[in-house]
Amino acid sequence: MEQNLLEVENLHVSFKTRAGAVRAVRGVSFSLKKGETLAIVGESGCGKSTVSLAVMGLIPEPSGTITEGAVVFKGQDMVKMSPKQKRRIQGVDLSMIFQDPMTALNPTLTIGSQLTEGIVHQKRATRAQAGIQAMKMLERVGISNPEERMKQYPHQFSGGMRQRIVIAMALICGPDLMIADEPTTALDVTIQAQILELFDKIQKETGVAMIMITHDLGVVAKVADRIAVMYAGKIVELGDKRDIFYRSRHPYTQALLHSVVRLDLPSDSLRPIEGAPPDLFAPPPGCAFSQRCPFAMEVCEHVQPPATTLDAHHAVDCWLLDKRADQNRQWVKNLSNQGESF
Repeated sequence: MEQNLLEVENLHVSFKTRAGAVRAVRGVSFSLKKGETLAIVGESGCGKSTVSLAVMGLIPEPSGTITEGAVVFKGQDMVKMSPKQKRRIQGVDLSMIFQDPMTALNPTLTIGSQLTEGIVHQKRATRAQAGIQAMKMLERVGISNPEERMKQYPHQFSGGMRQRIVIAMALICGPDLMIADEPTTALDVTIQAQILELFDKIQKETGVAMIMITHDLGVVAKVADRIAVMYAGKIVELGDKRDIFYRSRHPYTQALLHSVVRLDLPSDSLRPIEGAPPDLFAPPPGCAFSQRCPFAMEVCEHVQPPATTLDAHHAVDCWLLDKRADQNRQWVKNLSNQGESF
């Protein structure tokens, strides 16, 4: 059986503030195989970007702390590594594409110097060797005339071109895992499509695994093999693409799908999610979505729901799927029927 490239087990991350500790991630677990794409979706503030920083070993200390759990990458627990050990794999075996390509690039350095820095320091290549490799990588991500482009600065490129450069920087050391945090948010829809096609091409060519952090379900449908739906620091549903879009079971996942504008449905089919996420300074003892869920039962407010495994790839944390929730059996069946329309 193929060993997982990445295993995140019961991850808890907290941040200290003057008002108290924010429990940003509360018991997240998932795995990733070589060449696979996992999308982590959810509302702003649900903890998805914090999960990506924890995987990269970039939780800012001392304000941020991994209080519990493990991040096992290629058989080694990142949580137990020293800063020096982490630096050996950051940018080499693990790389990250940050949300805004303009702030991810240093405006005072040429593109060439930024692209070659990682190869020179991590791969011990000469400047000449690094330059040749950087130009090849620029061509791979669709930037023509790379020799001239290497001499230019970030402000001389469009937003889409800057994103391609950031992707090139993430790939240049040949990582096994690449994390993309909202990589298409600042781009128009035409450029978004081009960037997503580029991701697909790169994965087919290199076999790199990817974690895509996004709130855009259109992006998810395009690139993901599996999807983790996060809410208030927890994964509430995890499954493959068809599970989430056509057979979703958690009320929050259903609410997300119904809050997306669709041209093939009437405008009154759009349903916003009422209410607001809970305060993670003091998370509720039960299901965090219970105050916004129209199907909540008394147990939902007081006890964390167990994980219900529906098949080998699909798991849901919801009391409605517990065998004792007989009164909601018809609702669960209706959810399945509604899902077929997505």
